Amino acid sequence: MNSQYFAVIDIGSNSVRLVIYLYEGHTLWPVFNEKILAGLGRDMRATGSLNPQGRQETLTAMQRFKVILQTYKLQATHVVATAACREANDGSQFLKDIEDITGLSVRVLSGEEEAFYSAIGVKAGHFHSQGIMGDLGGSSLELRHLNAQSLTDGISLPLGPFALGAPAPLLLDHCQARINDILDPISDHFQAKTLHAVGGAWRNLALIWFKKKNHPLHIVQHFQIARDEVIGLTRFIANLSPTSLERVPGIPKRRLDNIGYAALVLQCLMERLGFETIVFSAYGLREGLIIDSLADHEHDPLISGCQAFGARQGSHSGLGPVLGDWALKFYESINEKTELLPTDRLIRAAAHLSDIGALMHPDHRAELAREMVLRAPIPGQDHKERVFLAAAVHSRYSGQSLPESSDLVTRILGEEGLLQATRLGLLLRLGCDLSAKSVKLLQHSKVYQSNQEISLKVDEGWEGLLLGDQTLKRARSLAIAFGMRLKE
Repeated sequence: MNSQYFAVIDIGSNSVRLVIYLYEGHTLWPVFNEKILAGLGRDMRATGSLNPQGRQETLTAMQRFKVILQTYKLQATHVVATAACREANDGSQFLKDIEDITGLSVRVLSGEEEAFYSAIGVKAGHFHSQGIMGDLGGSSLELRHLNAQSLTDGISLPLGPFALGAPAPLLLDHCQARINDILDPISDHFQAKTLHAVGGAWRNLALIWFKKKNHPLHIVQHFQIARDEVIGLTRFIANLSPTSLERVPGIPKRRLDNIGYAALVLQCLMERLGFETIVFSAYGLREGLIIDSLADHEHDPLISGCQAFGARQGSHSGLGPVLGDWALKFYESINEKTELLPTDRLIRAAAHLSDIGALMHPDHRAELAREMVLRAPIPGQDHKERVFLAAAVHSRYSGQSLPESSDLVTRILGEEGLLQATRLGLLLRLGCDLSAKSVKLLQHSKVYQSNQEISLKVDEGWEGLLLGDQTLKRARSLAIAFGMRLKE
């Protein structure tokens, strides 16, 4: 599998970050991530210039980043700056200072370019995303339709916390009126059902919600909240005093000055633009810069991600695609309503993950493999799909379903989803054991339903495959899970 390293340095209005990615199997894996909250745009509204302390902290960080980059064999390095550096009186001089000291040339992105690359990043994180991308930085908010084509289809608005008055205490009514005045002229153009929220401050809102609701899965990527929940959360945060904010778990100290502003902007967006759902995205500008530079990136990130992850963790890298085909043929024989069956992409994704426990201790494979799938940075899935795949892998290794009382089941997956995942896991368990994880042997066998019976069949000359007691045990478990009997 071809592997390449890419690096992005993102000099934003609030944070300055270096991320190094491994691009493998059409998937971006972050392998190193370091940031500082320099607050370059902290005083710009009053002074028109970059924050002096932030300038020095950024220069120091850039020198460190330069040393780190020298140790990697990189396919490409993207060094970009956004709103603060393009708008500050001393922005150009500061970027020249960076180049003089580090030798790194910094590309200043326009607001339209920020929106363009952030939208590409959101699509890279979930290929089927629809609606509006909103990227909130320290000084600006970028908006763009995810299905837009032209570079100039995006827009940049002065709605970042620093542009609205941070780090001064939030004057709620005054700030809300200002936000709405800025949104009103563009509100008709950016109507949609879904807002995909990008940016560190908004990701912190998701983390606060996780803790507030004791949510069982603290993963921001493609986490969805309905309109009423969002507005309730944002009003709660926006109305807190600085002292009260310090007591809210999940807020870094250096975000205390701007989290209330970020919450208020999100509240106004939901109310003014009519969004019904917010989807938080951990993918954005940095990922978009890399993906846009690649010639071949039109892939479902879930399938690509599971294939790459499965190949790296397992012992049979070629098993996943063939096992997926084998499983799909079984489901084609099932006489159930299609809504009661997993989607083709989830079946293929689970098949790619079916060997990830191969190198783990056999006494702990089910637990370890389940947790890896549940928390791996595989893109292209929402929380329910993530839990589904984890439950399927759990059954693939344990032969049992997750407990129905588990929070993952009761609050995310549901009983019907658990049944589907368990059945799929048992099917993959049968396929792996029947074939000894041999692609050739798997291709000489099939499992199918006929007349309320589950049947195993092999090609002529391969009948010995059906003689194992373990194989029959696995097949019986599958039949029982479907409420059928095994034809023996």
